[in-house]
Amino acid sequence: MGRSTKKGPYVDEKLLAKVLAQHAQGGHEPIRTWSRACTIVPEFVGHNLAVHNGKTFHNIFVTEAMVGHKLGEFAPTRAHRGHGRR
Repeated sequence: MGRSTKKGPYVDEKLLAKVLAQHAQGGHEPIRTWSRACTIVPEFVGHNLAVHNGKTFHNIFVTEAMVGHKLGEFAPTRAHRGHGRR
């Protein structure tokens, strides 16, 4: 079940503040975040984010096609090691 439309999308306020501050300064270094449930909003477009997957950080460059998705969708938590060998 999705989030209530009355509440709107979940956006981590600290992450949004960091993105807006970086936009004002013109920086390009990735912003590290653990907020995988955060919805990508148009203010994030064009920024580099480093999303934690439980072990490491995955660098993500946000594009317009990603708006509306969650940050965790772009940092997989499971690594496929392959099927059994002969």
